[in-house]
Amino acid sequence: MFRTLFLIAVALPFALYAQDTGWPRDIAHDTGELTLEQAPQRIVSTSPSLTGILLAIDAPLVATAATAVGPLTDDKGFFHQWAQAADAQGVAVLYPNLQFDIEALIGATPDLVVASSTGGDSGLDYMAELDALGIPAIALNYADQSWPEMARMLGRATGREQQAEEAIASFAAYSSDATARIAVPKGGASIVGYDIGGSWSIGKSDSPQAEILTALGFTVEPLPENLRGAVTRSSDFDFISRENLSAAITGETVFLLAGDERDVAAFMADPVLANHPAVLSGRVYPLGKSSFRIDPYSGRQMIDTVLEHLPTQ
Repeated sequence: MFRTLFLIAVALPFALYAQDTGWPRDIAHDTGELTLEQAPQRIVSTSPSLTGILLAIDAPLVATAATAVGPLTDDKGFFHQWAQAADAQGVAVLYPNLQFDIEALIGATPDLVVASSTGGDSGLDYMAELDALGIPAIALNYADQSWPEMARMLGRATGREQQAEEAIASFAAYSSDATARIAVPKGGASIVGYDIGGSWSIGKSDSPQAEILTALGFTVEPLPENLRGAVTRSSDFDFISRENLSAAITGETVFLLAGDERDVAAFMADPVLANHPAVLSGRVYPLGKSSFRIDPYSGRQMIDTVLEHLPTQ
């Protein structure tokens, strides 16, 4: 079912988006509506979570906010999955450590600011300031939409509808090629956020990570209903206590969100999980560190990681 939905999502006819080819055009977004007189030529992103999608649709991105430098980034604070593409395009650091800097933003002379309306890189707090300064800006929620949906929204806002459809089609072809090669184990699969910042969670069947695994042929098992009352927080993942983790994992295969080999080793050695079927059969696999946020770049890395660890045919 979800595989069908995923394929429908990536295959939505370009005609639906290509019909709005003229300028000016009105762009509805999370804090209002912005009228753009012409296709923007100098875009800045205040959201590293959206920067990868802008790069994938070949938007004229001149600068992006950078996050704190760490294992997931290069030395500028660009996420590894899209840093090379950003460097090739000459994208500059707008400001570091997600510390909003209005002077840096004005200095970049953007004709469109792309901000997020959710997450740690949310720009909601400064949208009013940008509006008062006459700087065109849109705020988008990447948490409740897939990256293809976001690509189409950004494609319309930037006049890159064709490039958005090409990016979506290219990803679908990449996924289909992997699907033809992978030997999917019998039984369902669970996506587990294992000890991420001291939290434990189970991925929902319609999470972005689950959509990719479903397209590869897996059946992603959500949190069982009898544990619904134990959920402490819910988004794409249902967060639970460590004590409930073993009962919450109903898949015979486990994929670890934002996990690498060390996380797999820690999971396998956890005494709370010692008798879980996935541990006993050794069917615990990483999804890769960049899988915490899915864009065209990290999605490919996630597929590559699955192919690296699962048998192929």
